[in-house]
Amino acid sequence: MSNFSGMRQVRRLPLFGQLWRRIEAMPTPETENSIRLRVLVQALVIVGIIATDLAAETQISLWAVPLSLLGATWSWYRRRERNITVKFVLAIGMLLAMGVFFARLFGQLNDTRLVLAELLIQLQVLHSFDLPRRKDLGYSMVIGLILLGVAGTLSQTLAFAPLLCLFLAIALPTLILDYQSRLGLLRTPKRRTASPVIPNASPLSLRQLGVFLLAILGLGLMIFALMPRFPGYQLQTFPVSAPGNFADQNFDENRQGGIINPGYVREGSQGNGESGQGGSGDSGEMDDTFYYGFNSKMNQNLRGTLKPKVVLRVRSQAPGFWRVLAFDRYTGQGWEISRDDKVVRVDRPEWSYRFFLPIPFAAERTEQVVQSYTVVSDLPNLLPALAYPQQLYFPSREIEVDPEGSLRAPGSLTEGLTYTVISQVPYRDRSRLQQATSNYPTSVKKYYLDVPPEIADKVRQQTEALLATSPKPITSPYEKALYLAQALKQRYSLPTDPFNLPTFEEKEDLVEAFLFKYKGGYPDHFSTVLTMMLRSIGIPARLVVGFGTGEFNPFTGFYIVKNTDAYAMTEVYFPQHGWFAFDPIPGHELIPQSVEETETFGVLRQFWQWIAGWLPTPVKSYLGEIWSWLIGGIGRIIGWVWGIISKGWVGFFIGLILAIALAFLGWLSWSQWRTWRYRRWLAGLPPMENLYQQMLKLLSTNGYTKHPAQTPLEYARGSRQHHAPSSADVIDEISQAYVSWRYGNQTPNLKHLRQRLRDLIKSTQQLKITNRGK
Repeated sequence: MSNFSGMRQVRRLPLFGQLWRRIEAMPTPETENSIRLRVLVQALVIVGIIATDLAAETQISLWAVPLSLLGATWSWYRRRERNITVKFVLAIGMLLAMGVFFARLFGQLNDTRLVLAELLIQLQVLHSFDLPRRKDLGYSMVIGLILLGVAGTLSQTLAFAPLLCLFLAIALPTLILDYQSRLGLLRTPKRRTASPVIPNASPLSLRQLGVFLLAILGLGLMIFALMPRFPGYQLQTFPVSAPGNFADQNFDENRQGGIINPGYVREGSQGNGESGQGGSGDSGEMDDTFYYGFNSKMNQNLRGTLKPKVVLRVRSQAPGFWRVLAFDRYTGQGWEISRDDKVVRVDRPEWSYRFFLPIPFAAERTEQVVQSYTVVSDLPNLLPALAYPQQLYFPSREIEVDPEGSLRAPGSLTEGLTYTVISQVPYRDRSRLQQATSNYPTSVKKYYLDVPPEIADKVRQQTEALLATSPKPITSPYEKALYLAQALKQRYSLPTDPFNLPTFEEKEDLVEAFLFKYKGGYPDHFSTVLTMMLRSIGIPARLVVGFGTGEFNPFTGFYIVKNTDAYAMTEVYFPQHGWFAFDPIPGHELIPQSVEETETFGVLRQFWQWIAGWLPTPVKSYLGEIWSWLIGGIGRIIGWVWGIISKGWVGFFIGLILAIALAFLGWLSWSQWRTWRYRRWLAGLPPMENLYQQMLKLLSTNGYTKHPAQTPLEYARGSRQHHAPSSADVIDEISQAYVSWRYGNQTPNLKHLRQRLRDLIKSTQQLKITNRGK
């Protein structure tokens, strides 16, 4: 009672009372009475809310879905009422939701998508209590569609796909009912007639809806497969998590020897590379979850395998080796970072999540590559990134860069963390690298040419012996690195059993044992051996560890990276070009993926690989060459066009001009092709049919089209209402001759009729000129 008395007191106020009376005097809006349309619209909204929950890993639907259903039910029973009080309350609620939205927006400027989705869900819940009209239901449909779109941008797995199909399946009958409502077909008749019409019947049966759904899905998948994946992130706002655990972390409090790897544990304490399995000389079994190389010391005397699990999802403009760490000092049975204490600390401004990294790059030609990383499983405090990162978007207040160009965070990388890196990745120009000199800087020779004296002569002799097996003399450092990496792949082998290779004795050297005793070793041993062989002949090299590219999912656009994708490679320095990686591990590509390789047509590529698996080898090889040429050519054209468009405003206008020119040429080609087809079709008709069709084409061009249900004589009689008497006479004469020829087998006077047709064309053209003059 107090609420109603309060409202009465408000209505007595002059301003509110006048406003209230004006609202009550307004005509009642026409309500939407289709319960099926309302149910389907509500289903669309629910799917959108659940999709957002699934993609963002939130629990908004636990309260939003019940409240939305309650509001829709209330709105159905109160659809014919004015509900003025409810409207005022909802308006206040929406203003409060907007206030909360702006408060959260300033706290999460790193990624506003989820904040926007939550605002839309709150507005939809409030809006569901007032849905009297079809237009109001239309607003709900749009909100559901926007929520699905936001969920699509947040989703990183295929779990979103079933909800997308469900949304489409619900949207088809919803659009049909909405269209019926617009035409007034869903209105309930006021009285029954002798032959009642079912007002809510859909023009499409369940079978027809199923056919339409399958056709739309098939067409959508075909377009999805054919559509190229252009480089994204042209807007300089990149995904990055909220500060979370990093808000109060810094290196002074959390740094323990530089690197925090949860996989190195001794007696219940978290290691830091100085103890446990991180030591460079202890033998034993490696951790089966965390890669042993992500530490300040890398012990290659460990044995064992990793249990596969997904650790990263990466969205990148180009594939590559997600570099984590590099080592410069060889210890005989592993590696260590000699300058682990000489890191550079970098701070970011308070208003931005962007770090500018002091990592120089020497290559003449580079490509800017944006990568966004989402951590799926806990990792060390080392940030994977493509080579030569220049900018980092990360939620901590500071990060560190070591002398090898690796990035370190104040704390471990936990599940759900997202950050973005912008790298200047150098192109691998073989002809230029072959011309690289041996004039190495002093700083490079100081740290990357060291070989233990005990093995230096043996390793150098074996290296020179391998190089001597080349059919042609090799003088270029780049070609030597390539040849040695390939020779290791071919002449040395991997153990069949992870525990088959014995651990090294205390004084035994890994490289020496690999080359002369075991004739092989574990995958990372190959990279260690190549690094030391190159050093032995005066070529600077270091060991780099990180993750391989992983498996590309063309439907989500992410590279799925597992812990088993972690391994080591050799990086070689070339003056004025920088560091380039070589992979000597058997079964791996000699040159790791980089900016030269893209996934522009990733879906088509995987489809072709699936088809090729069923084809005979000769056919597969022949078609594979054609496929590579076709996809490569299209990719180069698209890359060239995109390279022009993406170069600022000048490139934008050049691209706009090119688009207009291509559109004009396409339209001109289409018009010429249609004209050619029409003339070819006319040439195949009998003379009288040809002449009659020319007349119909002429009149159709001028706005007088013959309906398929009209007979030729009916069409001729109707022409007198649209044309001058002289023109109507010509139309009638040609139509009479056509009917007599077709149905009476009478031979027409074609010469006379052609002249009459030319007269009709002239009169039509004169009429156009006269109308233009007016």
